[in-house]
Amino acid sequence: MRKDEFHLRFFMCVFESRHVVRTTQSTAGEASSSNMIIQMPQSKADFLEKLESVDDPNTVGHVPILETEWIMTHEEHHEAKTLGIGKAIAVLTSGGDAQGMNAAVRAVVRVGIFTGARVFFVHEGYQGLVDGGEHIREATWESVSMMLQLGGTVIGSARCKDFREREGRLRAAHNLVKRGITNLCVIGGDGSLTGADTFRSEWSDLLNDLQKDGKITAEEATKSSYLNIVGLVGSIDNDFCGTDMTIGTDSALHRIVEIVDAITTTAQSHQRTFVLEVMGRHCGYLALVTSLSCGADWVFIPECPPDDDWEEHLCRRLSETRTRGSRLNIIIVAEGAIDKNGKPITSEDIKNLVVKRLGYDTRVTVLGHVQRGGTPSAFDRILGSRMGVEAVMALLEGTPDTPACVVSLSGNQAVRLPLMECVQVTKDVTKAMDEKRFDEAIKLRGRSFMNNWEVYKLLAHVRPPVSKGGLHTVAVMNVGAPAAGMNAAVRSTVRIGLIQGNRVLVVHDGFEGLAKGQIEEAGWSYVGGWTGQGGSKLGTKRTLPKKNLEQISANITKYNIQGLVIIGGFEAYTGGLELMEGRKQFDELCIPFVVIPATVSNNVPGSDFSIGADTALNTICTTCDRIKQSAAGTKRRVFIIETMGGYCGYLATMAGLAAGADAAYIFEEPFTIRDLQVNVEHLVQKMKTTVKRGLVLRNEKCNENYTTDFIFNLYSEEGKGIFDSRKNVLGHMQQGGSPTPFDRNFATKMGAKAMNWMSGKIKESYRNGRIFANTPDSGCVLGMRKRALVFQPVTELKDQTDFEHRIPKEQWWLKLRPILKILAKYEIDLDTSDHAHLEHISRKRSGEAAV
Repeated sequence: MRKDEFHLRFFMCVFESRHVVRTTQSTAGEASSSNMIIQMPQSKADFLEKLESVDDPNTVGHVPILETEWIMTHEEHHEAKTLGIGKAIAVLTSGGDAQGMNAAVRAVVRVGIFTGARVFFVHEGYQGLVDGGEHIREATWESVSMMLQLGGTVIGSARCKDFREREGRLRAAHNLVKRGITNLCVIGGDGSLTGADTFRSEWSDLLNDLQKDGKITAEEATKSSYLNIVGLVGSIDNDFCGTDMTIGTDSALHRIVEIVDAITTTAQSHQRTFVLEVMGRHCGYLALVTSLSCGADWVFIPECPPDDDWEEHLCRRLSETRTRGSRLNIIIVAEGAIDKNGKPITSEDIKNLVVKRLGYDTRVTVLGHVQRGGTPSAFDRILGSRMGVEAVMALLEGTPDTPACVVSLSGNQAVRLPLMECVQVTKDVTKAMDEKRFDEAIKLRGRSFMNNWEVYKLLAHVRPPVSKGGLHTVAVMNVGAPAAGMNAAVRSTVRIGLIQGNRVLVVHDGFEGLAKGQIEEAGWSYVGGWTGQGGSKLGTKRTLPKKNLEQISANITKYNIQGLVIIGGFEAYTGGLELMEGRKQFDELCIPFVVIPATVSNNVPGSDFSIGADTALNTICTTCDRIKQSAAGTKRRVFIIETMGGYCGYLATMAGLAAGADAAYIFEEPFTIRDLQVNVEHLVQKMKTTVKRGLVLRNEKCNENYTTDFIFNLYSEEGKGIFDSRKNVLGHMQQGGSPTPFDRNFATKMGAKAMNWMSGKIKESYRNGRIFANTPDSGCVLGMRKRALVFQPVTELKDQTDFEHRIPKEQWWLKLRPILKILAKYEIDLDTSDHAHLEHISRKRSGEAAV
């Protein structure tokens, strides 16, 4: 970042926050505990003069903000928020609807207004753009209230033939110019986004024609000389190349998996085979991830048709599954499934095949449009909100030379990609399938799709080993509190281990069970049906190994354990550190081990995400939806909700973003009584509008003194006569329930990757007839970092850990907190230093995507 850019952004941060800035001084590369207070300047010039003393502007990006009584002047406030002044943004949804579109629309409207821009709804997609009139209406802050939890698209969507013709685009341009709109945010699929790019490329010619016909003046043409286009991909099929997940995909998976779970119980009762058809005319993503999430016996997708003898292979697999004791079979079919000759494979074809060859009681369920409906998941709400913010930034930063871009997700990173590059690669996939170049089609879908496909093939298309024993012995265990998805990780680890020819042991009750010898061998069927089950089937405890290292070492020798997979939370990580330390005393501990983060708190160093956090987040989100709805009748009510997480504020922050909270109190962002007062006053003002509901989230250990009861009593007292207050402690319900599709899929792939690493590490550590692993990289945490799954030695993560509070010292999601506050209408700064820059899809695809 250039220093002048840093000065402006930091100036905005200080003046917008109304806060004193506190940062940590560093000496000799080490942070000291003393704080440097930057006194609040009287003017921008004074501020910049004082700021020249800061040597490294990049280090100030992590400055925490604390409350003070200083208030900036109106002129300074105006100067700090001029990014969108004089500009107008239109937002429309086009094509098929997708859950999460409303979250994106809400974010575009509120962030646009926040920056000073005027924002317009375009109702009924491109048709509304062409028809104009009441279809294009200015949005207000309150007009997007209560949209987050609604499925579909509140502003409507429609297929538009008129816009495909130049005459229709001419009318659309006229409608935009007359309103001074030169920024267009389009939320839709590849067809909708291609139409937007065509519109942009024709813009100058359209203006010339309108001016010639006398429909616009020369002055209007000059003011609207160029059109900025930014696309957000809303498609439940996840069929747009360049993004790991499109808006609506995760919610569609929720609908599908709910139905599969329900069907599984009736299938088991009657020993039936079910063939489920899911959406995906040209893309098999929904079918593929569903098969991983529910442990399906077979999946048919258009990108990779089955071999010519697939009928025999399928029937053999189904009968082998029944022979091993299973009472049901699940087959997932994408609606666009084909064979290698391009002939459709229908769900009825498969049913008839199974009935004819095997005589199984077989039923077909076509899910249809139920996949598009229902409440959006927490993931889609957060994705839509983040993408909406990024879209506004991209529009307001756009120039005539900036290509139309699409805002997308890569790992947990927002990225901007040239729109037509993404559209072209998406078309290349279809072309590759048409030309029967199926291997290339899989690659063009991206690394995430390829990873899913490779893991599916391993787990579903390999004949499981029948003999016990094996090349190496690996033990699997759960440590810490239960987290939904642990069982899916165990299942994947066990089965991949068996496929590789290893002997796999399972340890009950964590390190305590390892010390007591609560160990047994697991076969293929042992973990059957575990994918969708919550909690921990193996049992899990928080006990650490340090006190029992002698007994643990003895059992490692007794059971010939040569590698250890530890699935759990912060205790799993600290337990790994104790095992590394114990190697100095016990040679038996010199075996490779890997920690797979699994905790609702999402507080394991070395990973941006932990298994179980998504399920807990959705539980909180659903509860908040119901609580907010209950206030719709009573009006003027504020709810204070306590979430889990220990000292980690991930759940409170992300649930606040997903549920539309007015505030979220967390340990990582210290707050004072003045902050609480500001929040109360904010809600008092909110009750004067048409939105008379308030939602406040509090992380359970955010402050020792400002407890949930204290905050509830404070709000109750200060809100007397204005609003009522209620409190709710969600407790252990956040750890329960069936895992979400994200957690099932994430856990399955983490387990597979961990076991692949383990097999390689055991071979690497084999010396003189025994396993001896004593290097730092033989004890790792497998974590998701930005866009990749990486193995990091536990000893190297120590410096990144706050052991007292059981959290990482740096957490990526803290950068999302300003979005939460802006969407709740607080006057703070939107830090643009971490915004995405334009990348090229070829460069993005060359790196390893996350999951």
